[in-house]
Parts: sequence; C-alpha cells; structure tokens
Amino acid sequence: MKKHTVILFLVLANIFWAGNYIFGKYVVAELTPLQMTFSRWSIAVILFFPIAQWIERPNWRDGWSRWKILLVMSLTGIIAYNYLLYEALRYTSSLNASLVNAVNPVLIALFSALILKEKIPFKNKLGLLVSLCGVLLVLTKGQVLQIFRLEYNTGDLLMILAILVWTFYSILGKKILSIPPISATAVSVLIALIILLPFVLYTGLQIPHSPQAMVGIIYMGLFPSVGAFVFWNIGIRQMGPGRAGIFMYLITVFTAIIGLILGQPITFIQISGGLLVFIGLYLSSSKSRTLK
Repeated sequence: MKKHTVILFLVLANIFWAGNYIFGKYVVAELTPLQMTFSRWSIAVILFFPIAQWIERPNWRDGWSRWKILLVMSLTGIIAYNYLLYEALRYTSSLNASLVNAVNPVLIALFSALILKEKIPFKNKLGLLVSLCGVLLVLTKGQVLQIFRLEYNTGDLLMILAILVWTFYSILGKKILSIPPISATAVSVLIALIILLPFVLYTGLQIPHSPQAMVGIIYMGLFPSVGAFVFWNIGIRQMGPGRAGIFMYLITVFTAIIGLILGQPITFIQISGGLLVFIGLYLSSSKSRTLK
C-alpha cells in the first residue's frame, strides 16, 4: 500500500475520533457508558461484515481460528477503552480528558519499542516531541505551565486507564497480520457485543431522546466505529503502532477545528499549535524505506 494512502487513512481515523468527543458529550447525558458502547457497536457490526466480505473476501474459518487474540482485542479496544472513555467524560472536563489522551502516542511508541522491539529513528523521536509541544499549545492556549495547575479527579484516572488499554490494543493489532484488518475488526466487534449483551439485558437499553443525542449515536456507530477502526488497523499494520500512534495528536487539533465550525472561537496560539502537530507528523512519518 502506498505511503500517502496509509497517512490519509490515519488522518481520517483521527478526524472521526475527534467527532466522537464532541457527539459523546450529547449522548453521555442521556445514556450510560455501557448503553453507549453497546449501541454504537450494534450499528457498526451491521456494516462491518458486508464491507469485509466485499473488500477482503476473507476465509472466515481462519479468522475465527484466532478467536483467543480477537477476544482480547474485543475486551480492550472495543469494550474497555470505549467504556472508560465515556465514563471519564462523566467526571472530568474535555480539556483534562484531551490532555491525558495526548500522552497516548508517547505510550504507544514506548511500549512498541519495549515489546515489539520497534526501532524509532531520531527524526521520528523529534517529530514525536514537536507534535507533543503543538498539542500542549492547543490545549493550554499558549499557557503551557497550566498543565501543572490542573486538578486531576476520578475522570482523569479513568482516562489514564483508557489510554493504557488502547496502547495494548494497538500493539495487539500488529500481532494478527494473518487476518485482514476489516475482517479482524468485524469479528472483534461481534465478540464484544456477545459479551456485552447479558449486561445490557440486565440494565436495560434506552433510546436517546434529543435529536442531538440521536444524531450523535448514529455518528458514533458509523464514523468512529466503522471508519476509524478500519483505517486505524490498516495504518497499524502498514506503519507499526509506534509511528501510527503519533497521529493521535491530531485528535486535539481536529476537535478544535470542529469546534470552530460549530461557532467556538479559535486563537492564533491554537493555530500555531496545530501547525506544530502537522510538522511533527511529517517528521514522524518519514522513513528511510518505502512502505509496502
């Protein structure tokens, strides 16, 4: 696969996830994190299997033969990460949640180097640092020392757990190269829904009341679920979790852009921070050999 195509997939994945933060705020006021997680993946699973069959034409028997690792991916990336994210948004602010999430690329790069022995060239490390600086500028509006004055609560601790779970999920994605990425995600989602179903039946499943929440849950089922996960897993396989993880800095930048479209002001400092993120991504995506 061509390098620019992989980069485009990773950028799109993070645009979709940025929307998940915004729409999640509408939905979390009406549904519990468990109901949100089950609802979005119920919508997604309807599309995953036809898309996988159309694009990849997989041998489903071979896919299910790797059910153990797919089960772990279901428990981490599909269930635990999303549940912890939505639960965190009930207790902490978007600023704190985004700030904690900005540590994720660093963790993915670190654990990829430790576990997968993935080498990170100096140029890529420099890009990681530049992107982190850009994210901090966007989050703090130029007052970087503000990060030392933030008060961390239960929601912040839940976000730390969420990014640790996502780091593990991203590394696992590199371990199942024998299964096509869309097919692997489809099977993982189905396993996750089977696991969640008894809990949903016990607690009850509600339907969003407001138009904003209804649109939000449909958006979350289509774009952050289907689009983002497919693109992310393709990017992980082509680039590796360490380098692909750096693109997660874009979540903050795109959240600011979406906020601007919705009428929220954006400052020169935030624009400058966004430019630093893109410069860092350019440095981080540079590699001596061509992607295959």
